[in-house]
Amino acid sequence: MKVNNSLTIGIDATNLRRGGGVTHLVEFLRAAQPSALGIERVVVWGSMSTLNALENRPWLYKCNPVALDKGLFHRTHWQRYRLSQAAHDEGCDVLFVPGGSYAGNFHPVVTMSQNLLPFEMPELLRYGLTLFTLKLFLLRFVQSRSFRKTDGVIFLTQYARDAVLRVTGKLLGKTCIIPHGLNPRFNMSPRVQRCMVGYDQDHPYRVLYVSIIDQYKHQWHVIEAVAVLRKEGLPIVLDLVGPAYPPALQRLNETISCLDAERRWVHYHGPIPFNDLHLRYAEADAGLFASSCENMPNILLEYMAAGLPIACSDRGPMAEILGDAGVYFDPEQPDDIVRALHKLVDSPQLRTDLAQASYERARQYLWPRCADETLSFLAAVAKQYLKWQVNRYCSR
Repeated sequence: MKVNNSLTIGIDATNLRRGGGVTHLVEFLRAAQPSALGIERVVVWGSMSTLNALENRPWLYKCNPVALDKGLFHRTHWQRYRLSQAAHDEGCDVLFVPGGSYAGNFHPVVTMSQNLLPFEMPELLRYGLTLFTLKLFLLRFVQSRSFRKTDGVIFLTQYARDAVLRVTGKLLGKTCIIPHGLNPRFNMSPRVQRCMVGYDQDHPYRVLYVSIIDQYKHQWHVIEAVAVLRKEGLPIVLDLVGPAYPPALQRLNETISCLDAERRWVHYHGPIPFNDLHLRYAEADAGLFASSCENMPNILLEYMAAGLPIACSDRGPMAEILGDAGVYFDPEQPDDIVRALHKLVDSPQLRTDLAQASYERARQYLWPRCADETLSFLAAVAKQYLKWQVNRYCSR
């Protein structure tokens, strides 16, 4: 039983391969100052590509078991049967599993809830009778089981915490809410807002929607709304950026073909490297976010930091993040999206006020704050577990 005051934290990056999970890990560790919290070492297990994305630090130890560069079966088998022993061998005081799923026997363990889709049944069922639906139900079961067994769970928003607990019931371990941070390159002071008479077909008002093309993102309803504004004579174009779920991409293309066959005002740019996204924000006049299922809407945060006036879905945690600094709409009602966009374009003063308010609001979402709160929570769970072990030993 370990009794010294320095802590070793293990991080399971077994199934963090790309996207937001890797971004969180990279930014969190870049901003971390573990020695200030009595943490001597941080050990990360992951694939070579994930570990290479992490900046070297004197306190950071990268471990790359061969299985973690193989397929899902090998990675899952290693996590299930080898990770616990690896954590013991490295002298870990707590194991952090940001991917959310853990089935080993090491304690204490802290998981993180980053995917809300398995926990919101109406959203899950949008995928119909497909293998993806089956995968979501499996994730619902596995992560619910993990959250119930682990010693701590980190949620990104209050909304997400409430949604998960409606499925899992009360959790025995500690819980906390720690939102992600923002990369400073997204920070752009709000621009001067012009009247719509200052725009024309050659210099249109650009509405940007960054997100995966997916069933719960409702890009087709946004296109329908912009089509209405175009028919009214407003010089508005819609830029869509993001990868695509194939069935949703088909629906998107069908909508574009019906409403803008020549692709004059709907522009789907596909996926863009994360490091280039801020360039798109700099070109936009407004940000639009029409998702109906989010855990932590990072794209919404990026709009806010980029100083854009925002039209936003009224679902999920969006209002928790944006507050009163945006215009809200029902993402499944094109007429309501029309109303929200009209409210923005009709008033340069409203756009100015909202952009400034959201820009100021975004300044609280900092990676150093996220890193400090995360490490503090991990340390608290480790010390609580050690105290329990000591009490149990002394009571024998």
